[in-house]
Amino acid sequence: MQLKIMMPKKKHLSAGRAPLILFLCQMISALEVPLDLVQPPTITQQSPKDYIIDPRENIVIQCEAKGKPPPSFSWTRNGTHFDIDKDPLVTMKSGSGTLTVNIMSEGKAETYEGVYQCTARNERGAAISNNIVIRPSRSPLWTKEKLERITLRNGQSLVLPCRPPVGLPPPIIFWMDNSFQRLPQSERVSQGLNGDLYFSNVLPEDTREDYICYARFNHTQTIQQKQPISVKVISVDELNDTIAANLSDTEFYGAKSHRERPPTFLTPEGNASRKEELRGNVLSLECIAEGLPTPIIYWIKEDGTLPINRTFYRNFKKTLQIVQVTEADSGNYQCIAKNALGAIHHIISVTVKAAPYWIIAPQNLVLSPGEDGTLICRANGNPKPRISWLLNGVLIEIAPDDPSRKIDGDTIIFSNVQERSSAVYQCNASNEYGYLLANAFVNVLAEPPRIFTSADTLYQVIANRPALLDCAFFGSPLPTIEWFKGAKGSALREDIYVLHENGTLEIPVAQKDSTGTYTCVARNKLGMAKNDIHLEIKDPTRIIKQPEYAVVQRGSTVSFECIVKHDHTLIPTVTWLKDHGELPSDGRFTVDKDHLVVADVSDDDGGTYTCVANTTLDSVSASAVLSVVDVPNPPFDLELTDQLDRSVQLSWTPGDDNNSPITKFIIEYEDAMHEPGLWHHQTEVPGAQTTAQLKLSPYVNYSFRVMAVNSLGRSLPSEASEQYLTKAAEPDKNPTAVEGLGSEPDNLVITWKPLNGFESNGPGLQYKVSWRQKDGDDEWTSMVVADVSKYIVSGTPTFVPYLIKVQALNDAGFAPEPAVVLGHSGEDLPMVAPGNVHVNVVNSTLAEVHWDPVPLKSIRGHLQGYRIYYWKAQSSSTRNRRHIEKKILTFQGSKTHGMLPGLEPFSHYTLNVRVVNGKGEGPASPDRVFNTPEGVPSAPSSLKIVNPTLDSLTLEWEPPSHPNGILTEYTLKYQPINSTHELGPLVDLKIPANKTRWTLKNLSFSTRYKFYFYAQTVAGSGSQITEEAITTMDEGKMVNPRISKLTTATAETSANISWEYEGQEHVNFYVEYGVAGTMASRQVDIATQGWFIGLMCAVALLILILLIVCFIRRNKGGKYPVKEKEDAHADPEIQPMKEDDGTFGEYSDAEDHKPLKKGSRTPSDRTVKKEDSDDSLVDYGEGVNGQFNEDGSFIGQYSGKKEKEPAEGNESSEAPSPVNAMNSFV
Repeated sequence: MQLKIMMPKKKHLSAGRAPLILFLCQMISALEVPLDLVQPPTITQQSPKDYIIDPRENIVIQCEAKGKPPPSFSWTRNGTHFDIDKDPLVTMKSGSGTLTVNIMSEGKAETYEGVYQCTARNERGAAISNNIVIRPSRSPLWTKEKLERITLRNGQSLVLPCRPPVGLPPPIIFWMDNSFQRLPQSERVSQGLNGDLYFSNVLPEDTREDYICYARFNHTQTIQQKQPISVKVISVDELNDTIAANLSDTEFYGAKSHRERPPTFLTPEGNASRKEELRGNVLSLECIAEGLPTPIIYWIKEDGTLPINRTFYRNFKKTLQIVQVTEADSGNYQCIAKNALGAIHHIISVTVKAAPYWIIAPQNLVLSPGEDGTLICRANGNPKPRISWLLNGVLIEIAPDDPSRKIDGDTIIFSNVQERSSAVYQCNASNEYGYLLANAFVNVLAEPPRIFTSADTLYQVIANRPALLDCAFFGSPLPTIEWFKGAKGSALREDIYVLHENGTLEIPVAQKDSTGTYTCVARNKLGMAKNDIHLEIKDPTRIIKQPEYAVVQRGSTVSFECIVKHDHTLIPTVTWLKDHGELPSDGRFTVDKDHLVVADVSDDDGGTYTCVANTTLDSVSASAVLSVVDVPNPPFDLELTDQLDRSVQLSWTPGDDNNSPITKFIIEYEDAMHEPGLWHHQTEVPGAQTTAQLKLSPYVNYSFRVMAVNSLGRSLPSEASEQYLTKAAEPDKNPTAVEGLGSEPDNLVITWKPLNGFESNGPGLQYKVSWRQKDGDDEWTSMVVADVSKYIVSGTPTFVPYLIKVQALNDAGFAPEPAVVLGHSGEDLPMVAPGNVHVNVVNSTLAEVHWDPVPLKSIRGHLQGYRIYYWKAQSSSTRNRRHIEKKILTFQGSKTHGMLPGLEPFSHYTLNVRVVNGKGEGPASPDRVFNTPEGVPSAPSSLKIVNPTLDSLTLEWEPPSHPNGILTEYTLKYQPINSTHELGPLVDLKIPANKTRWTLKNLSFSTRYKFYFYAQTVAGSGSQITEEAITTMDEGKMVNPRISKLTTATAETSANISWEYEGQEHVNFYVEYGVAGTMASRQVDIATQGWFIGLMCAVALLILILLIVCFIRRNKGGKYPVKEKEDAHADPEIQPMKEDDGTFGEYSDAEDHKPLKKGSRTPSDRTVKKEDSDDSLVDYGEGVNGQFNEDGSFIGQYSGKKEKEPAEGNESSEAPSPVNAMNSFV
C-alpha cells in the first residue's frame, strides 16, 4: 500500500523550526536545471552598480554566467558596443566575461570612467548585467589658505571650520594636534557631521596653536591635513586700558559677552529644517548649541516614539541616529537645547523615500512543451517604481512576437509553450532613486525525472529533532514525488510527515522508531526515478550536571563540574570557554574529564564559563558565572578642601569594590607632631559617600587616610593625604580625674590625668594648681607647674577637707574655668575603740553584736567601717582552753551592729571590735565572751552489723563526729523486710549514750532487717544512719525435698515429664536426660586418648565394653535447671549462694544455656516438655550427681558453699555452673 503525499507550502513549518527556514528556503528556490541540459544563460557574478576603483591598480570588471551551450560575452560602454579587441589594455578572461584593464603599465583610470553592461548569450537567449558605473577614487589636497589667529573672550562660542576637499568616496574627518593626538571632545566641544569643530563656550585651556583637521580617504589609504588653526582665549579682566585701546573690535571673534546666557543653535540654523533619507539607510539628525553654562541636548519625536532597538545617540547626544530607516520613521523630530538660563528647540521634518525594492522577483521557469506558466516582477518604492520588460536584452515592445506570451503589467503569462519560446526575460523596476534589474529565463524542455541525491545516503539525526531527507530531482514536466518506508513500501501518513516542494521529506519530530530505509520516487509522463535513503536516530547529548554559579575570594580555587551523557555511538568533545572565547593559556586552568579547576583565582578570571559538548550531530552547552570577590581596593586621590581652623573637607575616589559593594569608609588620622606613625580613628561614613567634613583640633599636624569596607573585610589603607597643620589655640578642656589625698598625716597630694599632646591645642602646656581649706576663710593658693600630673602640698593639718582645682594653660591662653573638687589631707590611725560592745546569742550557730560608734574626730580619716575579731576559745564540754584561729568580719560604713554566722554549737567564743579608716585599724575594744547553746548532733560516724546468728545480730558504731552538745542517748529503730520488699512492724529501742555496741536477740532466722540509728542531745535528735542485715539459716530445720509420681510421655521429637514435689519453696529443679547412641560414641572417643592406649594391649576390648555399659547406665538421664525467678529478699535458707563469695544471689542463666522454645518453661503442674532436642541437660553441682531413684524420688542436694560472713545489701542468686552435662537446653 502506498500514499501519495501532496506538496504543502512552507506554512507547515512551525515556529519551533526556525533554524530550518534558511535551509528550506534555499531548497525551495528556483528550480535548478542540470548543466548537461540545454538552457539559457544565467548571470552568476557581476561587479557592483557603483564601482569605485583604486586608480593605482588594474581595473577588474566582473561578469560570470552559466548556460548550455556555454554563453558568449559582449560589453557596452556608455550605451554603445565596447570593442575590447581594439584596446590593447583591455583583456577578457577565457570562458568568462570578466574584463581586466591594465592601467598599471600605462594608461589612466579616468580614461575608463563610464557605464558598462555585460551580455551573456547562447542559442536559447541572452542575459544582461546591471549598469556598472566605473569611477576612480579621488583624494584631493586642501587648497592653500592663510589662517589668522582667532582671539576671543572666555565663555564665547566658537566654530572651527574644516571644509575638506570633495573626494570619492567622501573622507572621514577627525581633529588632532601636531603630535597626532586626538583632541578631547565633550558636551562642550564636539565635531559636527560636516567635520567642523564646535565650542559651546571656550575656556582658557582651549588656547593652542595646533587645531588641525585631518581627512582620511580609505579607498586610497591616504590622509590629508588642513593648515593648523591658532586659538587664543583671554579674559577681559586681563586687559588693561592700554591693551584694550590697541585692540579693535574686529580682532575679537564675535562680540558676545562672556557672561552666562541661554542656548542658541550653532547648527542647524533657524527654528525648523528638513531632512530626506532613503529607506534602509541610517538617518542622522544633528543639533549643536552654544550657551553658558554648556547646554544639554534632548530628542523627541512628535506624534510618535523613537524606535527602541534602532535608535542610537552619538556625539554626547548631539546626534540622533536611526538605523534601517523605514517609511514609518517619517515625521517631525524635535531637538531641545537646555541650560540653567533657558531652553530652545528646533524641529526637523524627516521624509523617508525609497529606491525600488523587490516584492516578488522573477524566477527561472522550466516548462515542458504545451505547458502554461507565469513570470511575475513586483517591486515597491517611493515614488512607485515603473516596471518594464526586456527579452534577451531588448525592450519587449520591439522584440519578435510570440503567440504563447501575453504581458499584463508586472506579469507575463505563458500558455501552450513550445521549444521556440525559450528565452531570457529581464525585468527593470526604476524610480528617481534607483533601479532593480533581474534576469529570468523560460526554458522549454521534455525530460524524464532524475534524482540528484546520492543513492543510499545515510542521515543521522538526534531524537526529537526534525529529520530532513533530501531528494533533489529534476524533470520536465515537473515530476510528482512520493515517499515510502521500508522494503515493503509501508505508507507514510500525512499527519506525521511533510513533503516540501523541492522533494525533501521532513519528519518534524524524529523518534527512535523513525529509523529505517526511505524510498523517494519521482514520476512524470516521461518516466520514473527512485532512490533509497537511510535514517538513524541517535540519543541527544545532554549535560546532566551543569556548572553552577560561584562566588570565590581572590587567591582561592574554584571548580566547575560538567557531566555529559550522550549516545554510545557518538564521541563527544567537551570544550570550556570563558566569555565565549578560549580559556586563557595559563597553567592555573586545569581541565579533566568532568571538571574545570581554576587555581589562585584573580580578578581577571571573573566572567562566564561555558561547558560545550559537541558531537558530529549536536551540540549542547551550559554556563555559569564566576564572581571573584575580595576586600575593596584602597581609595585614592585624597584631597583636602575647605580648610578652616577647626574643620576640613576630605574627598577621595573609591577603589574597585571587587564585586562586593562597599558598605562604609573608615577615616583615620595621624598627628605627625605629637604621635608620628600612630593612626587614630576619626570617623566612618556610608559606602555611597566619597566626602566627609572632619572636625579638627588646634595645633595638630594632620594627615588622613581612608579604608573601604565590604562584606569580606577592610581594604588596605589609602595613601596618606597631604599634611594640614592647624593653628594653636588655648586648651579646650582641663585635666580630668582630679583628686586630693594625703600620703602622710601632714600633706595633701593633688593628682590629675594630664592632657595629651593632641589635647594641648598649642605649645607650652602647663597646669595651674589651686587649693584652700573648705571650712576656712583662706584665699586660694595657686601654683603653676610644668606638664606633670601631681603636686604635693606640705604642712597641712591631719585629715582636713580642701577645695581643689587644676586648670590647663598654654602659650595661647587658659582653658575654661575648671570644676572644684573636694579632697582631704592625709589620714592617721583612729584613736578610740568602739564602746558598749555586747553580744546577743540568737541560736547555736548565730550571734548578733552591738557597739557604740566612735566620735568622728577620733577617726582621723575616712571611715571605712568596723571590724570584729572573734575566735573559739574553749569547748563547754571539756573546758580545755586551747588557741583557735581568729576570724574577722568587716562591716562597711557607720553600722553599729552585725551578725556572726557559722558559729559552732555548744562553744565558748571571745570577740572585740575595732574602727577602720583609710590608714588602718584603731585600738580594740575590751574582749567580750559568749557561749553558744547545744545543738542537735551529726549522724553517728559509722554503723556495722557483725556476728549474725539464727536469732541475733550485733551492732557496732562510732559516736557522731560533731556531737554539738552532751549526748543523752541513742535511738535504734528496726523492722523486718519480707521477700516482696514489704516492711514489717517498726521496733523502737533506746540505748545509753555511753554504749558503742549492742546485740539484738530473739530475731527470726533467715530474715532481712533494716536498721535506723541516731544520737540525741537536749536540743533534739540528730541525723540518722541506716543499714540492713540478715540472720542466718537453720540447716537442721530444712525439710528434705521429695519428688514422686514421676511420669513421662514421649513423642517422635519431644517428651513430657511431670512429677509431684514436697519440700521448701523457692527451689530449682534439674532434669537429666540423654541419648544412648550419642553417649556411647563420646566414650569411645575418650577411650582412645593417650593415657588409655597402654591398657588396650591386653584387655582393650573387655574394658571398653565395661566402660560403655557403666556410662550408659549411670548417665541415662541429665540434670536440667528449671529457673524460677526469686524475689530480691527471699528467705536465705532456701536461696542458693554464689560460689565465689558465699553471698546470696539471684539465679541467672549461664551463657551456655540455650533458651527453651515457646512453652518450654516449667508449667504449673511441674512438667517439662522436651522439644526438638536430642542433647542431654546440663549437670549443675560440684561433683555431686543428682538423679532419680526408681521410685521417682529426687536424689542429690543443693550445691553451694557455706556463708563466710553476714551479707550486706541486696544480693542475687545464680545457678551453679554445669560440670557433667553432655548436652543441655534451658
